[in-house]
Amino acid sequence: MTAAASSDAALIAAHAAGDPRAFAELVRRHRDRMWAVALRTLRDPEEASDALQEAFISAFRAAGSFRAESQVTTWLHRIVVNACLDRVRRRQARPTVPLPEAGPGEPVTPRDAMSDRETRLVVQTALNELSEEQRAPIVLVDVEGYSVAETAKLLGIAEGTVKSRCARGRAKLAKVLGHLRNPDADANVPGAAVADGNAALRSAPLGRHREGR
Repeated sequence: MTAAASSDAALIAAHAAGDPRAFAELVRRHRDRMWAVALRTLRDPEEASDALQEAFISAFRAAGSFRAESQVTTWLHRIVVNACLDRVRRRQARPTVPLPEAGPGEPVTPRDAMSDRETRLVVQTALNELSEEQRAPIVLVDVEGYSVAETAKLLGIAEGTVKSRCARGRAKLAKVLGHLRNPDADANVPGAAVADGNAALRSAPLGRHREGR
């Protein structure tokens, strides 16, 4: 069986046994998704890149201690989120770097794709306005599709804390995202605003959600 055809757990085991190609395949397989988590958490591409590099180095060194008590993707998410939060604690305040709307040389985008991109940017801007402690659980639960219990384990906090931070974050997001689902919704009705904002966040094309969720 080739490395590309191996399961994530098999790749971890092969890496721990000394296979020089196994971990590279694991990185290739999950880098894009881990990058998306790091970028949404830190908001700064340079910071996110550094955090992701630190996370993969940590994962490389710690792979031998992986006990398959959780999925490899969950294990990697935990390492990436922790690397991001470590950088948040260390870094000095600096201006945020806006996410690029288009890469160099991209072809003209069809109208529907442009609408999705505009929605994505609106949602990202709204996420940027949340505090770090609220944004991390919102990204994991509402964007990546993790359960409250899984998010609590990833962040090392109580499930009740995850719920309360998500609730506060969603209430803030609802003020700017409610119109994405229902443009005619009454912004003066708090319950409706929270519901519409939360639904808009879940449906916005932010990236790859967890399969099967």
